Amino acid sequence: MDIVLRATAIFFMLFLLLRLLGKRQLGQMTPFEFVALIVLGDFVQQAVTHNDYSITAATLAVATFAFWSLVLAWISYRSTPLRRLLEGEPRILIRDGQFLAPVLARDKITREEVLSEMRLAGIARIEEVAWGILEPSGKVSFLKRSDDEGGPQPAISDSGATSP
Repeated sequence: MDIVLRATAIFFMLFLLLRLLGKRQLGQMTPFEFVALIVLGDFVQQAVTHNDYSITAATLAVATFAFWSLVLAWISYRSTPLRRLLEGEPRILIRDGQFLAPVLARDKITREEVLSEMRLAGIARIEEVAWGILEPSGKVSFLKRSDDEGGPQPAISDSGATSP
């Protein structure tokens, strides 16, 4: 029972920590952030199992993490307000070809990172962007300005998905 309680406490501590750290994706991490994440995994293991290397302890720890992941996914699915709290909301990084500096600062995203994402989406100049949106997943999607009155045109993101 002790392992389940420790795993629950560590799960929610990690969840809160990762929410506070922002929406960076694994590919956007610096080498130091990546190494720190690996070291964090070792700290979590030590905190959860408390040097108990039995199969039972490992099974309980993994099952507890899986249980809370499923509970949070179910809550997210059932409740829009809680989904916003648990997963975050999309944030506008670019509006009408202009960076929104306060949003970039809040999410610790540099202009260079956004410009790189634009190039991956096939957009050469910021003036071509009607909206640049940081999605809750950490991806950046872009809506291109249109030359006609039909509204913004979808742009293909680096994942190949079309943004509406």
